[in-house]
Amino acid sequence: MNSENLPAYKHLNAKSSGCKNSLRFYLFIICLIVTICLFCLSIFSLNSSYAQQEVSPIVVDGDTLELASRERVRLIGIDTPEMHMSDKLYRQAQSSKSDIQTIMRLGEEAYKFTRNLVEGKRVRLEFDVERYDKYGRLLAYVYLNNDGTFVNAKIIQQGYASLLTIPPNVKYAGLFRTLYNEARENNRGLWKEE
Repeated sequence: MNSENLPAYKHLNAKSSGCKNSLRFYLFIICLIVTICLFCLSIFSLNSSYAQQEVSPIVVDGDTLELASRERVRLIGIDTPEMHMSDKLYRQAQSSKSDIQTIMRLGEEAYKFTRNLVEGKRVRLEFDVERYDKYGRLLAYVYLNNDGTFVNAKIIQQGYASLLTIPPNVKYAGLFRTLYNEARENNRGLWKEE
């Protein structure tokens, strides 16, 4: 290589270096924009944990509702006695040392309480980390649209449900535990039977 071409070569290399810096700058800007978009999207998805349901659900049992879409909603954090023959009913009888008829009667009481609280009213659903259980039911905290009553909490507070905390859906576990203890101490709902 002769010395006459050397300055031109250096100039070409400097241009190439400038292009690389420009390219890096544009890639940095694109990455920054993508990061901002993802951040905004994550904030939007946090706020979308509330889904307005303009329907009046049907109560299936004390802790399960059915929407107009026929989708079943399992109330997060609570468990009411079974009112129909099932494996779960037998497990409840065994663990509580109660007879099946007593559990079914208590399940009927819990069902009636939930039905009186919810049916014929519009509700709003709030989701936690997992939206569906292993049975394909939608998992939700339910609120009445008319007055904001927190249905899951009200059922526990009035003594018609036990706690059922299944991580990662534990947003209100502390509140539910407090309400559950108060209901038992004050012999509300199902606890008046003890």
